[in-house]
Amino acid sequence: MGAHIDNNSNISSNYSSTVIVHMPRDARMPINRCNLSADIIGSLTFQENPADIHLDGIDTIYEELFTRLDLLMDEDDRSQLFLDYMDVMFSLHNLEAAGYNPDNKKHRKKADFLRMARGWSFDPDGREAAVLKGWVQSRFGLTPRFHIEPILTPDCPAYLKYQEMRSTGIYNTNALDTQLDMLYSFCQNEIKRRYKGQTHLRLYRGVNHLDQYELLHQLDKRERIILLNNLNSFTDNRERADEFGDYILQADIPLSKIFFFHKLLPKMLKGESEFVVLGGVCRVKLVW
Repeated sequence: MGAHIDNNSNISSNYSSTVIVHMPRDARMPINRCNLSADIIGSLTFQENPADIHLDGIDTIYEELFTRLDLLMDEDDRSQLFLDYMDVMFSLHNLEAAGYNPDNKKHRKKADFLRMARGWSFDPDGREAAVLKGWVQSRFGLTPRFHIEPILTPDCPAYLKYQEMRSTGIYNTNALDTQLDMLYSFCQNEIKRRYKGQTHLRLYRGVNHLDQYELLHQLDKRERIILLNNLNSFTDNRERADEFGDYILQADIPLSKIFFFHKLLPKMLKGESEFVVLGGVCRVKLVW
């Protein structure tokens, strides 16, 4: 799978893939809200030679936050600054200032970015997960391929059910999509500090059935090119991955595809060793 990548060393991508695999058209949208198109982000070429992804407007509108983060050397201090900033910016502990009406029977006062992340950890096919997959679809143009069941076409019952769950999950919330923009942007800012000089992380995913992913190309008995869902959980702990399936998939994931991870914020995904990553075409290796 290219050169061996050690998560604790300085690395660079030096894949030499000669395989040409195109991302299916119905797995991407023609528009998104970042600096790269969905067909680039979701391509095998991007996995092999990644680039930074910038969400529209975030670097400019929230420049003050990232300037202040640059002044802090300790990761715990940066995490606390981010949490404090989010609290104030989105009135997370003063919802009346954000328009919360306690008389509204359909209020979603607890639906913030942390609740969405924890909801994903509990159930990747739940309502919070539908919100996260919808955010990925909106921002990066990568469409979901699975939510409770395979999503085959934009008009199939599975896609309509996903849209219903997504709409219910985001209804009457406080700028939740923007909160998720900030979470991704903070993660990118932070992960480049913690894995300085690296472009990829070697991550693992336990699966029960190898055919649960769309196979795009079989390289050999152990290596294949598959299409991941638009959002996926991996771990950096190979033994941990073994707890979640009979087979272990190993992949070198670009840092720019990591949405959030277990050590990003205090008690975010406690004890899970989890990395939540964007999908698309991905070269994986079956390991034991």
